[in-house]
Amino acid sequence: MRVPLDPEMFDPVCPSDLSPIRVGDKWGGMIIRCLEHGPRRFSELRVPLRGITAKVLTGSLRKLERDGLVRRTAYAGAAPRVEYELTPLGRSLLGPLDVACEWAWRNVDALLDAREAVPGPEAARG
Repeated sequence: MRVPLDPEMFDPVCPSDLSPIRVGDKWGGMIIRCLEHGPRRFSELRVPLRGITAKVLTGSLRKLERDGLVRRTAYAGAAPRVEYELTPLGRSLLGPLDVACEWAWRNVDALLDAREAVPGPEAARG
């Protein structure tokens, strides 16, 4: 039995959203983190990624699969299921993600200051 993903894995104030380094798309790095300790079902991934819609998660998983970072396995049977897991190529990103996360934590104040200093697109709409 595998350990469930922590629903607070990606705290809203976590710098994962602050990192300018992206894997695939906004959610790619976080999905890779969710798969770090083994295969997961779609519904399991949605627990810590509570801000993602099913449509966007599906698209992100497809992009990661297309890029060779994630493998999708469908199991037939009385209770069919699909699991996602990291490929060796996807697993090779864990070290660089650790470095990017550490950088974001060290620079969180500067990143937040920079984002507050430059108005976003919503400010232009008035």
